[in-house]
Amino acid sequence: MVGSRFVADLTARDADAEFDVTLLGEEEYHPYNRVLLSEVVAGKVDMSALALPEPDGDRVRVERGAPVIAIDRASRTVLTSSGSHRYDRVVLATGSVARIPDLPGLECDLPAGVHALRTLDDAREIVAATANARRAVVIGAGVLGLEAACGLARRGLEVAVIHAAPTVMDRQLDADAGQVAQASLAGLGIAAWTGARTRRVVVEEGRVTSIEVDAGERPVTLAADLVVLACGTTPEVALARSAGLAVDRGVLVGEDLASPDDPRIFAIGDCAQPPEGGAGLIAQGWDQARRLADRLSRPGQGPPSAARPERPSIALRLSLNAGVVSRPAGLAATPALAAGTDVVRLKAAGLEVVTMGVSGTRRRRDPGHRSVRLSDPASGRHVEVVVADGLLVGATCVGAPEVAADLSAAYTRRTPVPADPAQLLIRPLASAAAPAATPERMPDSATVCLCNGVTKGDIVTACRDGAHTAADIARATRATTGCGGCKETVCGLLDWLGAAERPTRPTPSGRSDAISHPARATRENNVTTGQRAGH
Repeated sequence: MVGSRFVADLTARDADAEFDVTLLGEEEYHPYNRVLLSEVVAGKVDMSALALPEPDGDRVRVERGAPVIAIDRASRTVLTSSGSHRYDRVVLATGSVARIPDLPGLECDLPAGVHALRTLDDAREIVAATANARRAVVIGAGVLGLEAACGLARRGLEVAVIHAAPTVMDRQLDADAGQVAQASLAGLGIAAWTGARTRRVVVEEGRVTSIEVDAGERPVTLAADLVVLACGTTPEVALARSAGLAVDRGVLVGEDLASPDDPRIFAIGDCAQPPEGGAGLIAQGWDQARRLADRLSRPGQGPPSAARPERPSIALRLSLNAGVVSRPAGLAATPALAAGTDVVRLKAAGLEVVTMGVSGTRRRRDPGHRSVRLSDPASGRHVEVVVADGLLVGATCVGAPEVAADLSAAYTRRTPVPADPAQLLIRPLASAAAPAATPERMPDSATVCLCNGVTKGDIVTACRDGAHTAADIARATRATTGCGGCKETVCGLLDWLGAAERPTRPTPSGRSDAISHPARATRENNVTTGQRAGH
């Protein structure tokens, strides 16, 4: 996702067409929205609808199913199984791989019935396995684990989650918020074993049959036809390491996203380890793609040494989607982490969780912070806000989607807020029961898609320019191509815009009936497809 976004950003900015770009992807598929794979497991979106726009143009060459073997820095060549590519710049967007826990039963290949969830193939295999499974166990109750658990429960399976920490989503939620989320899981029929350690995956005749868990004083055995591993990810750094680049957990890069060992090689997305650390969220990767595209398209950014070639080339290498780009160096430092790139949204049927900034384990005691919380476990709701210097610096929202939407907009846009944090809860919660504001009262500057910074005004403009379906809006603005949480709002705006443009005609009774607007009819005919696509 990050590699293809970078190429699109670069070609859009490269007005003088100075670059030839080669995009090398290990997977054979077109770019797809990996964030929505849990939605596929839940049956909420169709696999074919995860496709993202593929970078194109006269100077963009895409090679799918082309794993990179090595980077030869001496000859400035990227080697693949099918050939070699000369480069002036290499951008690593190799992402990360699912972490497989070191457990008895998982020593070699994963046995039948045990799956990670990281790729399109993984999602396909899990969906196929649900046809004959009755009991599922998810190991790991972070964001992905809970999304997978809720999705499997939605398909009618008996589901249990195992988590070593005392509470679910412990990186994002403190103990009180985690308990509210856990109670909501129980309401969905999902058993959460927290503070538990997985001892063994029991395999009989090559297929998983149960999971042994240490939970309290005595071991517990959980029957399982299907096991989903949601134990986190590991940055894919093998290629960078073999090229002699400095790596830690990820590929080490400076604020300019370049390797300290080679100013011609950059890393972005999950594989990168910038000074501010990796958030593991798509918003940070997209911000890095934008920043790097801005730098490389800046005039005078020629190679650090030797004469610049007549037409620079870039090799961008993605473990799942990667490429090669060439262009100059000498890039200036940029701000560390952009505001809003650490907003975490849980996309789970029946459980709404959004956190941002100072929250959970990221909570730091600071005398300048003022916070207030509202916790109502009986209703499955927990909200906490943290303000400092007139800005919202953190929030936790469990079971309060309307409040989360307001707070996310204030946080990402750095909107001034009242000094008294209680005001942030009183006003949204007091109006939560009232009907939502009509689209005409929504200001054009209101952010609809937080992942891509798309406003209502952007959607209105795109619609007036001929984008009348959710898929059209996604292509024109990128709205809905991130977490997919804005798709209902986008569809609602399309409904409103279609109705506003629909002419009327008199009827024999003297009333005016609406004449069907072709653009609206097209959207209505495609709304199911659009929602499946996460649009």
